[in-house]
Amino acid sequence: MSSDDPLLIDVPPLLAGEQVLLQMPQAGGGAELAVVVAQSVAHLRPWMIWAQQAPTAESAELVVRRMHADFLARRDLSYQLYARREDGRPGRLLGGCGLHRIDWAVRRFEIGYWIRPEAAGRGHVTAAVGLLQRLAFDTLGARRLEIRCDARNLRSRAVAERCGFELEGILRLHSLGVDGMPRDTCVYARLRPV
Repeated sequence: MSSDDPLLIDVPPLLAGEQVLLQMPQAGGGAELAVVVAQSVAHLRPWMIWAQQAPTAESAELVVRRMHADFLARRDLSYQLYARREDGRPGRLLGGCGLHRIDWAVRRFEIGYWIRPEAAGRGHVTAAVGLLQRLAFDTLGARRLEIRCDARNLRSRAVAERCGFELEGILRLHSLGVDGMPRDTCVYARLRPV
C-alpha cells in the first residue's frame, strides 16, 4: 500500500483463485447480469432488497456501469464472480461479491456476496471470500473485515463461520427485512492478523 489516498491504491480488477475468478464489472455486462439475476430472484428475494424482481438488460447495464464507476472511485469494490475455466479464463457468471460500506480512515470493509442457486453449496462463495480477505488485508491494509447478514440466513452465516469469521453479536431488531418486518442482524468479524 503506497498511499493513504484510496484513489492511489492499485486495486486489482481481477482476482484469481483455483476455482473462481473475481472481475471488476465492465460496461457491456448488463445483459448477462440481468439473465443471472432473473434466474436467481426466487433464491435471493428473501435476503436482497435489490432482488425483488427480475431486472431488464438496460437496468442491469446501468447497475454494472455504476459499480464500475464506484470501483474506480474506491467508494465500493464490487466484483462479478465467475467459475474459472481450465485455461484460466472466466467461465460462467455465478454471482457477485465485493468489499462494501468502506471506511478508509479505519480501514474497515464489509464483505457481501450472492450466488445463483444452481451454483450454491459448491464452495464458490467460500473461495471468493478468501480472495476478498487477501485483497483487504494484504493490499488495502484492512484492520477489520465484517460479514453482516440476517440472523435467519443460515447459509450466509455458514460461509462466515467457514471462512474464520467470529460472531461478535446479534443486533436485535436492527434492520427491516425485505418484507418490511424488523429483523436481527448477525455481525461476524475478522481482524488484521498480527
